[in-house]
Amino acid sequence: MDHVLEQFAAPFTEVSIESVLLDADLFVKYRSPEKAFSLLNESMERSPRSIPLREKMREICISQKHLDEAAKQCLALVSLYIGREDFDVAYDRLQEAKLLDPRISVAPGLDAIRRARRPDFATTRDKSPQNVRTDVTFAGNLAFVSIFDAVQVIENSRMTGLLVIKSDMHLASVSFNEGKIVDAEANGHNGTKAFREIIEINGGTFEFSTSETEFAVVISITSNTNFLLDVLTELDNERAEKQGLRDSNLVDF
Repeated sequence: MDHVLEQFAAPFTEVSIESVLLDADLFVKYRSPEKAFSLLNESMERSPRSIPLREKMREICISQKHLDEAAKQCLALVSLYIGREDFDVAYDRLQEAKLLDPRISVAPGLDAIRRARRPDFATTRDKSPQNVRTDVTFAGNLAFVSIFDAVQVIENSRMTGLLVIKSDMHLASVSFNEGKIVDAEANGHNGTKAFREIIEINGGTFEFSTSETEFAVVISITSNTNFLLDVLTELDNERAEKQGLRDSNLVDF
């Protein structure tokens, strides 16, 4: 494959990238994946913003069970897709990174997508309908199926995976191990603080994807139901206190 060496002497073009992709596939086909990794790494050093190169690396890493590296490529792709304003694919790659490597925090990526997608969301909201993927374990519209219902389905089925919620104002996720809530992320927060935000979301869509690997336990609970009730009670008490302060201020005035 002398042409592979020759193409490194000149700047990458669309044609040369296509040639690298073809050679990488051939290396894998003939059981030389390490040569494919080497070729793609060298190519990405010269063209770090090439989506096709990183997608090919991600694809081969998954097929060869190099899941950590696949997750890293997913995170790199998130930034590249955000730059192209291809937010749905950016979101998909971010969710995939979490499923490949549960140690990864998706909060920074979710926040980056939120900021890029809605830089003016504080004053103007996009009312266009949300698209729901169909290649996940289950999905729904929060206008018809509540977060509580989704949690119950996951709990009853004892599923391990990631529930991702998308709305005008939020991009958030809840992690489950065998049906039990173990973590949450929303707008740069994680754990119980993030779940307090998530539980009040009443619009948008949700998607749940299963994971073969369990997630780190950040929220340690014995019962989803008790946890939900505790969070709701805390929120109700806080609202009551705030309302009491407002009423007191009005009386004083």
